[in-house]
Parts: sequence; C-alpha cells; structure tokens
Amino acid sequence: MKWQMHLIAVILHQLEAVQTVALQLPHLSDPRLIRISDLLTKDPSDSRTLAELCRVSATSKRSIERLFQQEIGMTFGKWRQQLRLMQGMRLLAEGAKVTHAALESGYSTPSAFISMFKKALGTTPTSYFT
Repeated sequence: MKWQMHLIAVILHQLEAVQTVALQLPHLSDPRLIRISDLLTKDPSDSRTLAELCRVSATSKRSIERLFQQEIGMTFGKWRQQLRLMQGMRLLAEGAKVTHAALESGYSTPSAFISMFKKALGTTPTSYFT
C-alpha cells in the first residue's frame, strides 16, 4: 500500500512537470489584435516584425504587446510561435514533407522547425505523425 502511494506521488509529480501545448490559438477580441492575427493566419511565414505589423493596426508596438498579455496571457512572440507550430502540424497531417511544412510555416530552416516541435511536443514531427 505504501509503495502505491509513493508511485502515485511520482506520477503526479511527473504530470505537473510536463508542459502541454494548446492545439488551438486563444480567441482575440480586440480589433487591433484581430487585424494582425488575420494577416499572420493567412500567411504564417510572414516575417515582418511586430513593429512593422503594428503599422497595419495603427497601434504602437507597446500597446499591442500589452493587449496580447491582457487578452490571452501570452506575448506576441509566443502567440506567433504557436501559430507557426500549428500551421506546421496541419501541413504535416495533410502529408507534407517536414521541409515544406517548416518553410511554409515561417521557420528559416527545417532544423529550426524540428527543434521547436520537439521542444513543444516532446518528440520529432516524424515520430509524432507515425
């Protein structure tokens, strides 16, 4: 009985340590964020900086950064990373090669995509989809 309690404690500890990745993006409601979101959702490989994207929404970079934190509790960079990862996963699920998925999702190299994928999901894209 005592070993079972210990085993349960170990399992619970491990579950707390596991980082999970949401497989959907949080909903944005502010029109300024939506304008930026729409641009990047249509083309996740868009490499414009946040400052450049802010011109589209006629809002300062600092305001956009603050709005992302207030609305969804994550930075713009983290949100963009999540968007790109999800785009890559969608392409892989449709049968795309890792190189194609990486480049279409906005990663500079396939190895950068694989590294981010492994960091977020704990495994490589090939292993995840087999």
